Amino acid sequence: MLIFEDAFYDFFRPYRHKGANHDIWGGLGLESFGADLELVKQLPATHVWSVVDGSVTADQWILTGIHTVNRICFLVTEVPHNWQEIEFRIPSRGYSLTRLGLLRQTNKIKRSMTLS
Repeated sequence: MLIFEDAFYDFFRPYRHKGANHDIWGGLGLESFGADLELVKQLPATHVWSVVDGSVTADQWILTGIHTVNRICFLVTEVPHNWQEIEFRIPSRGYSLTRLGLLRQTNKIKRSMTLS
C-alpha cells in the first residue's frame, strides 16, 4: 500500500526517543550509526521505521523495519506497524494532503491494520 507522508505522522505518531543523540529529521530521527544505531537495534522492531532515498526518483520513503540500503535515518512510533506492507512517499517537490485527503488515507491505514 502506498500512502503519503502526512498520514504516517497522523496515524503512527513518531516521537523523539529520549536516548537520541542527534537532531535529525526534525528532531524525530535516530542516526544510522553509533549509539543511535545501537538504540534502534534494542527497540521493539514493530515500532521502528526507516527513512530511505528513492532509487529511481528524488522522492524519499518511510518503510517498516530496519533497512540498510539508501537509509537516511530511523523513526520510532507510538503505534506499531505490525509488519503491515505499507510505504509512505515523501515527494521531493513537497506535497501536503488536504484534510479530506488525509482523512481518506488515514482510514485506508486503519482498514488495512484491522484486516491483518
